[in-house]
This record gives sequence, C-alpha cells and structure tokens, in this order.
Amino acid sequence: MTVQVEQPVEEVITPEQEIASEEVELQNNQENDPLADAIARVQELEEYIANADKREQEIQLRARAEIENIRRRTEQDVEKAHKFALEKFSKELLTVVDNLERGLQTLNGADESVKALAEGVELTHKGLVSTLANFGVEAVGNVGEVFDPELHQAISMQPAEGIEPNHISVVLQKGYTLHGRVIRPAMVMVAS
Repeated sequence: MTVQVEQPVEEVITPEQEIASEEVELQNNQENDPLADAIARVQELEEYIANADKREQEIQLRARAEIENIRRRTEQDVEKAHKFALEKFSKELLTVVDNLERGLQTLNGADESVKALAEGVELTHKGLVSTLANFGVEAVGNVGEVFDPELHQAISMQPAEGIEPNHISVVLQKGYTLHGRVIRPAMVMVAS
C-alpha cells in the first residue's frame, strides 16, 4: 500500500489581504497604545469646546439682539403713551369747540348790541383751538379738500357747482387728529 504524504500547501496572499492585515495590526497597536487614545480624546474634546464656544456666542448675540428689540419697543410704547395720553381729554374738549362755533354762527347775524359778546366768544374759540393745536390736535375736513375715507365720514353725495367730484362740498362737523391719528372723523358731503 502506498501512503501519500500530503505536502503542506503554501498559502497565497494577495496584496489586498496584505494591506488589510497591516491595517488590523496598526489598529491593534493603536488600541494597545494609551498615548494614541489620549491624543484622540484630547482632539475630540477640543472640537467639542470649539463648537460649544460657537453656540455660546450665538446665544449671547441673540440675547443682545432681543434685549435691544425690547428696549426699542419699550421706547416706542412710552413715546406713544406720551403722544396719545391726551386723546380722551381732547375728545371731550371737541364738544366745547363745536358749541363755541355754533354760538359764533348764531351771533354773526346779530345786531350791534351783541357784537362785544360775539368778539368774546370768538377770542375764547381761538384760544381753545390754539391750545389744542399746541398739544397736537388739528382740525381736518375743509370744503374743497379731496375726500379721504380715513379722515372723513361721507354722509351723502350730491352734485355741487364749482367743486370737483370726490371733493368735500359741505362740512357738517369738523374732524380732528391728534399727532396724525384720527380722534374724530369729519362728517361731510361729497360732490358727485
């Protein structure tokens, strides 16, 4: 009987297998090397700190911007409060102005005995209108002005000679603004 002896087969290693085994060996060396681990950890921490610093700067910047916005809005609110604090008081005084104007219309056709009274009412009216103007109250709605629905309230439309269409032909009650904001619209008739 013949016995065959097996000869050891030589293992053929490809270049790819050789590179892979070198990488595994390098990783094993790095895993076993505490210095390499420490360096990698330090790099991770430095990157984390840099990102944290960026986030903190963004948060601070947003907080400053928010504080600035709040300050600006508060200043605007205070300014508006100062401007329009007299709105309710001014509305009440408008009835006094209206009554003085009606009195003046009545006294204009009167005889000489009432002339001194008419002058007194007229001076009182001018003084009150001047005081209101000093505090930002101004009359709106004059005959011939262009109709503006934000300032005027149209009661009716009618044809009027000498007045262009969409212009005020008759003022029934003057309107008033306080620093540009309407506190009472003018009641008017508009030419058609």
